[in-house]
Amino acid sequence: MKKYIWRPFTQMQNISSLPEALSAKGSRIYLKNKKSVIDAISSWWVITLGHCHPSIVNAVKKQAQKLDQVLFANFSHEASEALIKELGTLLPSELSYFFFSDDGSTAVESALKMAVQSWKQKKIDKKYFIAFTHSYHGDTVGAMSVSGKNLFTAPYQKLLFPIIRAKQGIRSYDPPSAYLADFEKKLKKHHKYAAGVIIEPLVQGAGGMIMWPEFVVQEIAYLTKKYGLYLIFDEVMTGFGRTGAYFAFQKLNVMPDILCLSKGLTGGFLPLALTITNQEIYSNFLSKDKSRMFFHGHSFTANPISCAAATAAIQTMKKNKIQKEWKRIHNFQQKKVQKFKDHPKCQDARALGTIAALELKAQNKIATGYTSKFAEIFTHKLLKKGVFLRPIGNIIYILPPYSISNKELEIVWHAIEEEL
Repeated sequence: MKKYIWRPFTQMQNISSLPEALSAKGSRIYLKNKKSVIDAISSWWVITLGHCHPSIVNAVKKQAQKLDQVLFANFSHEASEALIKELGTLLPSELSYFFFSDDGSTAVESALKMAVQSWKQKKIDKKYFIAFTHSYHGDTVGAMSVSGKNLFTAPYQKLLFPIIRAKQGIRSYDPPSAYLADFEKKLKKHHKYAAGVIIEPLVQGAGGMIMWPEFVVQEIAYLTKKYGLYLIFDEVMTGFGRTGAYFAFQKLNVMPDILCLSKGLTGGFLPLALTITNQEIYSNFLSKDKSRMFFHGHSFTANPISCAAATAAIQTMKKNKIQKEWKRIHNFQQKKVQKFKDHPKCQDARALGTIAALELKAQNKIATGYTSKFAEIFTHKLLKKGVFLRPIGNIIYILPPYSISNKELEIVWHAIEEEL
């Protein structure tokens, strides 16, 4: 029956067989062939504390025996309340209204609909969003609309709603003045009809691990507020320590109006997402008139088992003073990136928080573009060396779980250097 499985972001005709994962622990995935590989990308950025962390395993077991699922529109439950209480200790009081959904795309869809309807409740017609050229916000129609025009969205262009795209830099040495000027120009022209600005703060993930200078995001936030638009931070990837703080907005000292979270929310254990907003937006939906409710929901909204996993993940991060691990990984990655800055095959080497990326030069067809064979070949070769990486086109990135040791990081970087 395996031949009928359709895998994500995979050309199935090119797949003959895949390694079979039997179990996982910490930073390693254990395979059927009795070998193990270091999970250097956190299984698509979701694993934070490490695979099968005991605290999350125990919380999931306990919750599964107590309450599996209940319709959240009609019932409350202890697991959701515990999560909000725990997460609330990490968030400022300005962000205190929590809408649950399932994953990063649905968190963004919720944010977009929330923003548009909030303006509509105030009898103001604002229906456009300003987003950035190389952004990626998910694969549902709204999330694709505010993502960059690229290979991911090309087949669906007729389904997508129009947005305003602002230019941006790609590499660490691109001068920001030009794209900041373009952003303000777009704001001046379209702010009367734009509902908000959406951005992945500090690091754009699927766009190629593009790393924003802090002052650029701060200026974008300042201008967004100046022109009276909602500021939406998509922290689906950057949340829970990836940039070296619990959330990128804290590192920037910037307050978004809407915050989207998922991926590391449950420590990578189970699907769960949150769209978190402020008093002003929430109040725009309060009314005796049912037509002013937020018309959005999901079957598994605030699933109790997922909530229990998330609460355990956050509690464990705080208890273990996880900031020490972020700093350790950051320092290690920074040293390695410096070594690669002058590598003959690298166009750019960059790192931020626990994330590092090497952008290879476009020397031949194999090293460029998402559909090139480079990523597929590179992944296959490194698996043989006991390392799991999945480049984005010609971008090799390392985004490990916080359980990874320096010894394991050394193995990862040595494998990359050896293969290059």
